[in-house]
Amino acid sequence: MLHTTPSGLLIIDKPQGVTSFDAVAAVRGALRIKKVGHAGTLDPMATGTLVIAFGHATRLLNAIVAHDKTYEATIRLGLRTTTDDAEGEVLVDGEARSRWQTLSAQLTEGGQSGEPTALPTASWQDLLTRTIATNFTGDIEQVPNTFSAIKINGQRAYDLAREGKDVELKPRPVTISEFTVLDIRSGFVAGEQATEPLREDANTGAIPALDVDVRISCSSGTYIRALARDLGKELGVGGYLTRLRRTRVGRFALPDDASGLIAPEAMLDTRTHTVTAHTDQKTFTNREGQTVTRNKCVLDTPEGLAGDERRNWLLDHALTMEQAARGAMPALDITPEEASELRFGRRIERTISEPTAAIVPQTHDVAAIIERANAHQAKPVTVFPSRKVDAVKSAA
Repeated sequence: MLHTTPSGLLIIDKPQGVTSFDAVAAVRGALRIKKVGHAGTLDPMATGTLVIAFGHATRLLNAIVAHDKTYEATIRLGLRTTTDDAEGEVLVDGEARSRWQTLSAQLTEGGQSGEPTALPTASWQDLLTRTIATNFTGDIEQVPNTFSAIKINGQRAYDLAREGKDVELKPRPVTISEFTVLDIRSGFVAGEQATEPLREDANTGAIPALDVDVRISCSSGTYIRALARDLGKELGVGGYLTRLRRTRVGRFALPDDASGLIAPEAMLDTRTHTVTAHTDQKTFTNREGQTVTRNKCVLDTPEGLAGDERRNWLLDHALTMEQAARGAMPALDITPEEASELRFGRRIERTISEPTAAIVPQTHDVAAIIERANAHQAKPVTVFPSRKVDAVKSAA
């Protein structure tokens, strides 16, 4: 019996506390496939959509990485942290606290009598909506976080920052197509832990804070931590990210995505193709004889499944190569004869304007990624073996 070499995409709902590489390792181990990669890193504190490709579908990752994305997040206003998120140390700024008191008075009914810079009577919701609309939507310039993976002279920015070196990153253009305030909660914190929950009672020394739930849709390369930092800076009170969940990458979305930026008919139905996961701990002894405990990503598959059964269950929940290609980029239906020409590196008589997946619909065979050669021809830039060839290789 012939078996094709597996190729496709898994939509993993990444849990908190593990890296994107941990999730890739979990898929690689479960599918027993070496060629596995992901389309866009999620920080360990973040959860949500992680598109993982395996087999020939890994060649589609560059296209998927460039897609716009949707996040749901919580921004805490009133304090800052060293990393602009809940993994850093809290920074209590006296000037920010003073500004908070001024804002609170201005936003109270009637405001402060004689306050020269008093804002009109408004709620926090109104203030946040206006501030976001004015400064953080459309095409903007954003300075990435110091603790980011951007390379400076060959070194990661976060490595330089941890070494105590000055890190200066240049602004870069990003596009924010949606920045919606979903909910606001006020309270107090001690200011000792970045993850501490808000409380209602204002004990001595308590710091007022505001947790703002938001939904953000943005271009690739946008740092949500930087948006939290910059919103707090614009208001003068400080801000950092306490929660981050990615709900959509291009047309690949979790069932709970509510952005609505892409028409439902254009979205891929990933409800039956989403695999949840959880964080577990693994203890081992390293080469120095030290006992080390670290988190690992465990894919949630039906209880009792192992080996080939577990592998087959995951493959059944993966998007096929055709589905992956149609979700990754524009697609063009071609004939089997055109597919043969492309696989020989020849041009076909087709008019396209951007990189496109060439697919034989009758056989669901992805032949190539093609680009414009001239006004009436397209040429292959990436060629995929036919499913029949895959089957022969697998049986050999």
